[in-house]
Amino acid sequence: MATWDDVRRIALGLPGTSERPSRDHAHWWVGEKGFVWERPLRSTDLAALGAAAPGGPILGVRVPDLGVKAALVEQGGDVYFTTPHFDGYPAVLVQLDHIDVQELTELITEAWLDRAPKKLVKEYLGES
Repeated sequence: MATWDDVRRIALGLPGTSERPSRDHAHWWVGEKGFVWERPLRSTDLAALGAAAPGGPILGVRVPDLGVKAALVEQGGDVYFTTPHFDGYPAVLVQLDHIDVQELTELITEAWLDRAPKKLVKEYLGES
C-alpha cells in the first residue's frame, strides 16, 4: 500500500521535478508540465461513479495516450479508474492505498518520462 510520502519521494527523486500546489492540492511538475497530482473525488465524480466510488486517497497520473489509459483502466482491477471528467484526456486515477510502491514507482516514472523535456529524459536515461 502506497502513501503520499511515497508519491512525494518518488516524484521529487526524478530530475527537474518540483512540488507546488494547484487548487489547494499537492501537484508535482517537471518544468511547467504536471505529471502527478492529488485528486480527491468531486461531487460530479461521486455522482457518476455511484456505489462504485472509492474511498481513500486518489492520485491523478498523466499517461502517454488514451490507449495506455484504456489498458490500465481495463486491467487495473481496484487500482485504476477514471471518471467522465477525464474523458478524452490521457490520465488515470489511482487508488493510492491499493497500489504497491514498485508499481507506483513505475507509473510515476513513466508519467515523468512522458512530460519531461526530451533533453532531460535523454540525460536521465543515459543517452547521448
